[in-house]
Amino acid sequence: MRHLTYLFSLLISLNCIGQTKFKIKEVETKNWKSIYYLVNEKGETIKELDTAKYVISLNDDKYKYFAIFMIKGERGWSAIDINEKILFKVYNTSYGEPTPDEIIDNKIRIVDENDKIGFADYKGKIIIKPKFEIASSFYKGKAIIGESCEKKPWELAEEANHSDCHHYSIECKKYGYINDRGEILEIGDYKVEEIQKKIKWKAPE
Repeated sequence: MRHLTYLFSLLISLNCIGQTKFKIKEVETKNWKSIYYLVNEKGETIKELDTAKYVISLNDDKYKYFAIFMIKGERGWSAIDINEKILFKVYNTSYGEPTPDEIIDNKIRIVDENDKIGFADYKGKIIIKPKFEIASSFYKGKAIIGESCEKKPWELAEEANHSDCHHYSIECKKYGYINDRGEILEIGDYKVEEIQKKIKWKAPE
């Protein structure tokens, strides 16, 4: 019984480590290279990250349960916990620009290998598995989704260089909305503005 109690306590301890808040401290060197550090809530630096592995960080100065990085050898944005475990891939909000999603309404959009969108909570737990072609952030427990979607490239000015970043907008044949359990409450031949007005959805400021 004593061994079982110890094992149970150890498992709880390990689980808590994965749910520890931390923040990223970035130090820029003289040659413009960034070095990233993990800092715990006591303000103590607990680890220096491998600069050959962690390429870009777009994190604020707040303590969170995960940090978002572009990691060498990994596709897109990765969310890591304090143990450097990759929890999920983060949705990029703007085609042609490095803009990982943020935590809004305690949720963040994630993607799978097929670019389907789902959601994780602020603690890094996947709460809605990726299954939507397109999905907005949540507002008051609801998010807009689209089906049968395609990317439409923006028209560039004639003087624009072909090597510039390419930007796209998304157009879908069907729109609807989901609740915070990922259940589709309505989907059909609507315009996105109609759904937005119906559920009184507002874009994050």
